[in-house]
Amino acid sequence: MNRNICIHGHFYQPPRENPWLEEIEIQDSAHPYQNWNERIAAECYFPNTSSRILDSHGRIAAIVNNYSKMSFNFGATLLSWMEKNEEEVYRSILAADKTSQENFSGHGSAIAQAYNHMIMPLANSKDKRTQILWGIKDFEYRFKRKPEGMWLSETAVDIESLELLAEYGIKFTILSPYQAHRVRKIGKDIWQDASAGKVDPTNVYLCNLSSGKSIAIFFYDGPVSQEVAFGDLLKDGANFAQRLMGKFSSYDSESQLVNIANDGESFGHHHKFGNMALSFLIDHIEKNKMADITIYGEYLEKNSPEYEVEIIENTSWSCSHGVERWRADCGCNVGTNAKWNQKWRVYLRQAMDWLRDEIKQIYVKESIECVKDPWDARDDYISVILDRNNENVEQFFERHSKCKLTEEQQIKSLKLLEMQRNAMLMYTSCGWFFDDISGIEPVQIMQYAARTIQLAKEVSGIDLEDKYISILDKAKSNIPKKKNGGKIYNVFVKPSVIDLLNVGAHYAISSLFQEHSRRERIYSYTIDSEIYEKYGVGKQKLIIGKALVVSEITFEKESINFVVLSFGDYNLSVGVRKHTEDHYFSIIHEEIKNSFMHNNVPEVINLINRYFAENSYSLWDLFKNEQGKAMTHIFEGTLNYIELNFRQIYDQYYPLMQIRKRTKMPLPKALAMTVEFILNRDILEIFEEEMINIEKLEMLVKEINRWNFMRDRENLELVTSKKISDMMDKLINSFGDVVLLENIEMTLGILSKLFLEIDLWKAQDLYFKLGKKLFAVMATKAKEKDKTAIRWLDAFNKLGERLEIKICT
Repeated sequence: MNRNICIHGHFYQPPRENPWLEEIEIQDSAHPYQNWNERIAAECYFPNTSSRILDSHGRIAAIVNNYSKMSFNFGATLLSWMEKNEEEVYRSILAADKTSQENFSGHGSAIAQAYNHMIMPLANSKDKRTQILWGIKDFEYRFKRKPEGMWLSETAVDIESLELLAEYGIKFTILSPYQAHRVRKIGKDIWQDASAGKVDPTNVYLCNLSSGKSIAIFFYDGPVSQEVAFGDLLKDGANFAQRLMGKFSSYDSESQLVNIANDGESFGHHHKFGNMALSFLIDHIEKNKMADITIYGEYLEKNSPEYEVEIIENTSWSCSHGVERWRADCGCNVGTNAKWNQKWRVYLRQAMDWLRDEIKQIYVKESIECVKDPWDARDDYISVILDRNNENVEQFFERHSKCKLTEEQQIKSLKLLEMQRNAMLMYTSCGWFFDDISGIEPVQIMQYAARTIQLAKEVSGIDLEDKYISILDKAKSNIPKKKNGGKIYNVFVKPSVIDLLNVGAHYAISSLFQEHSRRERIYSYTIDSEIYEKYGVGKQKLIIGKALVVSEITFEKESINFVVLSFGDYNLSVGVRKHTEDHYFSIIHEEIKNSFMHNNVPEVINLINRYFAENSYSLWDLFKNEQGKAMTHIFEGTLNYIELNFRQIYDQYYPLMQIRKRTKMPLPKALAMTVEFILNRDILEIFEEEMINIEKLEMLVKEINRWNFMRDRENLELVTSKKISDMMDKLINSFGDVVLLENIEMTLGILSKLFLEIDLWKAQDLYFKLGKKLFAVMATKAKEKDKTAIRWLDAFNKLGERLEIKICT
């Protein structure tokens, strides 16, 4: 009997980017990380690139890349974010796919995914086609090969989607066992009922389609997959292995496949150290030759389907009512509040469908003058999304335009295509998945809708917003103060809408707090400064300038004039306007400058109001990620003053505090807060130094333990983790720096007394690399009585103990 095991991970996060900036803004709920993508990357995506296998003493015996031994798919929009923000993880995932081809007979571990996790049965035919095409092209761009399989969002399936998969050369997909209707032996007439999860998931099935094409379908093992997601299987790799082995039939002499499919985030994010259970499982099965670890593509090549299957259309893996979770109050939710309902889903879906159909008409009508086939152009637009350089955009228009387009026509065409892209992003499944319309996921897809509406108005003059909001008004929130989708849109979405003048305002305001070069890139915009003058009178500052703002997405551009009056704190008077004539701007410039230099601030404000009345801004018009930086800059002097006073109190009353400590009397709250503040500031400052001051750190740790204060533990854990990783990075690039090596080891030794949960994952990886690079060299030199090498080996081994790693000699 040929036993095979395949583990599939569906790694996915919804697109979270601000649609106008193409970047994710700070998400407070992800603290201490900047956003949820960053947090989950640290907890899951990175650990799976370098997962640990422990020895019998609990020390790290090996570090492995899980992706090279499992089947997986990553959402295209997630990989796009990762490429820009987590390049090391991104490269490791691509490398794992190449390695997997050596492991699995030339087949790669990675499969594609429908582009932005749209629920395919609820999509129209054109969107289904584009989703599949974009998913394939994105995959080919990244993995440099054609995908064999494709993951359907939420495994939501219908026959039309399967027909399209087959049409574009996709060999297989993966479904829940509850999505099978009936099966029969190929060549036989009699069907057997396979509904209600009765399908045998150890077989691969052929689904014949009305077009004459076919596609293979793997049904994952439902019970085991559920136990991985919601049970305790990932707490013990050995138990995990036994559970999988128990799924093989001892009566079947044919080849069998035990396969499970789970959210990839189960392996590290939902279940801490779940990635290590997976590593142990694979290593344990392979070492003991219990079964062959395989992936779907390899298994399909070696085992042609012997059974045919018919599926149940309009079903998914996460809704027991089919696909109602994404359009109705079906009862499926995450259990936030038992008294809540999800009737809002109906109207959110209606609003999106109405908007999609309206912009479809605008798209065709406005595109037809420029492009040969609007829908062919949209399908091919993924080539521009993946590479927005001017030459590539020109080649795109050469393929699709009816004639040589003017600059204005190119901009209009790009806006129309961006309108379509955002109209698909607004169907990302997470918008309906959770429990209330006020959640960050519905708000996110409403932002995509707002961008769609904005672009539609710019290219056609048609304003769709009021009608869209009127439909959302019917979507009642479960939270009384949030009222309904219309109010949520007006409060949380509409203020996010920006234009090129907003970008210019951000540029002007942010220049108060940081130096800008002549050409500055701000998110997805380029700003070319043509005139920039800064004047100062006491604490007050005046900035006047002219700049060209260009969108890197639509190539739209605007020449602007700007003025910023700062009163030395957070009070600003800011104006931005479209540039008209150089002579007129010179007059404005001179008038405002002269009034400012004569300290006539009221007149400066009057002039700003006169010349920039229609577009005035404040500090709060900075984009969210920069608001915090600006406030830090503004309050720097205040914080320094507070710190000076706190430190004086700390020094002056320290003897008295010691007496209270000895007599076991609690400190008064005011003094306790002072001690906390000073100790936190001091220890964070230590980690800003290039080399850790060991004596100072040791003294501070003693003080922290003396007073038992650790208020900002989570932030300190993040800071220390990053510092240790940075020091290890420096160490691996400096040949045999024994002083730095000793410094890292001693730092970890002292920090151990604080019982912090320091993330040493990257440090352990680098330690392994350092061992491969230098251990043998240093060991040889040590045998030759080289004192530096002996000292290095001693420090290296001590650090290994701190990191719980043993490098074999």
